[in-house]
Amino acid sequence: MENFYTEYRQKLRTPEEAVRVVKSGDWVDYTSNIGFPVLLDRALAKRREELTDVKIRGNLINGPIETVECDPTREHFYYNSWHLSAYERKLCDRGLCNFIPMIFRNVVPYYRYFLTVNVAMMCVTPMDKHGYFNLSSATGVAKGILDKADIVLVEVNEHLPHIYGGFDESIHISEVDYVVEGEHPPLPEFPIHPPTKEDIAIADHILPFIRDGAVLQLGIGSLPNVIGAEIAKSDLKDLGMHTELGGDAYYELYKAGKLTNRLKNINRGKGVLGMAFGSRDFYTWIDQNPGVIACPLEYVNAPETIAQMDNVISINNCIAVDLYGQISAESAGTRQISGTGGQLDFLTGAAMSHGGKAFITMTSCYRDKDGVRHSRIVPTFMGDIVTSPRSQVYYLVTEYGAVNLTGRTTWERAEMLISIAHPDFREELIAAAERQKIWRHSNKR
Repeated sequence: MENFYTEYRQKLRTPEEAVRVVKSGDWVDYTSNIGFPVLLDRALAKRREELTDVKIRGNLINGPIETVECDPTREHFYYNSWHLSAYERKLCDRGLCNFIPMIFRNVVPYYRYFLTVNVAMMCVTPMDKHGYFNLSSATGVAKGILDKADIVLVEVNEHLPHIYGGFDESIHISEVDYVVEGEHPPLPEFPIHPPTKEDIAIADHILPFIRDGAVLQLGIGSLPNVIGAEIAKSDLKDLGMHTELGGDAYYELYKAGKLTNRLKNINRGKGVLGMAFGSRDFYTWIDQNPGVIACPLEYVNAPETIAQMDNVISINNCIAVDLYGQISAESAGTRQISGTGGQLDFLTGAAMSHGGKAFITMTSCYRDKDGVRHSRIVPTFMGDIVTSPRSQVYYLVTEYGAVNLTGRTTWERAEMLISIAHPDFREELIAAAERQKIWRHSNKR
């Protein structure tokens, strides 16, 4: 045991000393979400005038990212994200971030087979007596990235929850080049927003499809989290958790006595997640909780893993759907909003699950910054990125109802989608469907 602490002390550096390993032209990786290395990023930003063309990857980082903020011309640091947080979206709008298309279960294989990582740096929990640092909320992708890196820097964050794992949830001191310590601000919090009447209506449309013992996946975004919290108020029992992202909805389900995981076909008694962020109470709940384990997304999001469980209920959000059933969950026109994430993974996996169902949710309309209302169901996309193809979309849900597009013709899809559009837009959508020759004379108006 003493040898681990001796090695730790030998590898201990200040942030400024540790980032000396970064060279011009390097690829640097910050891994994901609250694993973002605040102190190392700040120290690297101080080297701005010494470095050029340092390319950085991250995802779902709440910011601020000092290497980006200090370099508006991007001559020194060039930031890229696999999946945009609200902060990273604003960086994209300012021309300070580029998006990397992906499907989440494939991110680590991308690194393993195709990508270069000269330096990886991330926040970890304090080292345990066995010499291991827990990868916490970034477990879904972190170990695979660290394994590919030429040089590994870990930054000890005293606030991170220690999440038990299935595998690849930790890194040993022997695999680390340098360790950095320092005081960190409290973790960013992402509580559940109060539900709107539309959110409650959407949840009410989904609840009849869920049975006792169902395994829930709640996607990235506020609406799935709100729906999960509404499910906690239902009469359902013995629900399970198998999700790319764990958030407060699962804590609400646990507090309500709904989340037991005891009927799961695999990982029985364990709620499985790949990443995690939420409120302080949520972080406290998952910290050293034997009922929650973190696993790599290669496993969590793999359709063959999901298919081993019965009654998987996948609930993901989208921005818009066209009358053909194509889903855009990541862009508005060509403006990048978020990312593909695991939506396709769980659409596929839930369909393979015995009794499984996949839901894509959205409010029927939204208001732009000028207060003008727009339908989220549109005739056809004009430059929007298609996240989920029409051939893989099952249930679509708005506050006006739920429809299942599986096996439906183009004219049936148009009728079904218009039936759950906001009433104020239905006539113009019917007119568009007629022009697009996907409206049948007998369709319901």
